[in-house]
Amino acid sequence: MTRAFRKPTAVLVTIVTLVASLGLAAAADGPPVSVLVVYHSASGNTEKMAQAVADGAKGVAGTTVVVKRPGEVAANDLVSSDALIVGSPVYFGNMSGEVKTFFDNWLTKFGLWQDRKMRNKIGAAFTTGGAISNGKEVTMLSMLAAMLVNQMVIVGGGGAFGASATTGPDSPGIDDKELAEARELGKRVAEIAAVVKRGSRN
Repeated sequence: MTRAFRKPTAVLVTIVTLVASLGLAAAADGPPVSVLVVYHSASGNTEKMAQAVADGAKGVAGTTVVVKRPGEVAANDLVSSDALIVGSPVYFGNMSGEVKTFFDNWLTKFGLWQDRKMRNKIGAAFTTGGAISNGKEVTMLSMLAAMLVNQMVIVGGGGAFGASATTGPDSPGIDDKELAEARELGKRVAEIAAVVKRGSRN
């Protein structure tokens, strides 16, 4: 009886592994994917996370990554991207004013919201905060909410809502584990963006 169950299980594992590998190969051979990483950083901590996010996305074959601060972003940067990952430090339990203005510009300056130009693009978020419980999850959710209003497809990774890092006082700076979570987020966003873009061309 034991042998009878082992063989189908082994076959099933092989099939699942093969399907997964074929899916990743197809994503790599498909059309190129563009990921835009936008971040605000006053101390340099969120910038470090942004670079790790970008590195994770670059690790996916066929992916180009553009990294910009909020004030550098033009409407075409957003329209031409397949995925957007936004990072912000926690300011009073929420995203920074620079990042909020960036999202507000989608309506007031870029005219993206009116025509749903961000619809079906992949969206994700990351953040940094000085303490373990000071609003990192609220900050990520507020950024993701702005994306949802624009009918983007939200992707998690690195943590429950995205990647985050505690920068002090008990955990000064950003450690290797937090950088690894940021890279994981970037990688997953690029992979999902590739699958969505390939599917939309069928």
